Amino acid sequence: MSGTDYNGTQYQITSWCKRMLRDHVKDGAFCIDATMGNGNDTQYLCELAGVNGHVLAFDIQDIAVERTRERLEKHLPFCNYELILDSHSHLRNYAEPESVDCIVFNLGYLPSGDHSVATRPDTTLSAIGQGLELLKPGGMMSICIYSGGDSGFEEKESVLSYLKGLDVKKYLVLVTEYYNRPNHPPIPAFVIRLGGTNGPGMQG
Repeated sequence: MSGTDYNGTQYQITSWCKRMLRDHVKDGAFCIDATMGNGNDTQYLCELAGVNGHVLAFDIQDIAVERTRERLEKHLPFCNYELILDSHSHLRNYAEPESVDCIVFNLGYLPSGDHSVATRPDTTLSAIGQGLELLKPGGMMSICIYSGGDSGFEEKESVLSYLKGLDVKKYLVLVTEYYNRPNHPPIPAFVIRLGGTNGPGMQG
């Protein structure tokens, strides 16, 4: 899924999130793509983290892992990545607390896949909570939130409510929206774990 391109691709939700990631993820970073899908975000994180970095990517569908593996073997054969067939609600089993520079969520269903297999509020909130524990001070989480149609609204409301309740002393939450767009446009949200000093992408 992606936003409609009204005036250049830089205003699509995926491109907007990539701009934030580009400013934050540096060579050598440890990143997680919590919703692998077709591998677009996984590839981008690998490009940013470089050969010195490490990327973990999660999905519960074999087809997502297969497509992403094909993409990475074609475009980034030397990057350090691991594709994991597991729910993102098990993130803490694969990384240590305060070890991750960036975590990406692209909620909804696999484009061109089975729309009945989609992210759900319970597992998504569990994954976000675990992800926040894994972030380094100064680390960032990017969340693309979709609603309407097949996706419904429950997950959007659950995620936004959860983010609003985060401890202001520990996290900075930025939520943006396409304010004059119809038909329930996607919502980009970003969470930065506070406490870092000039960490990746943070300005002194």
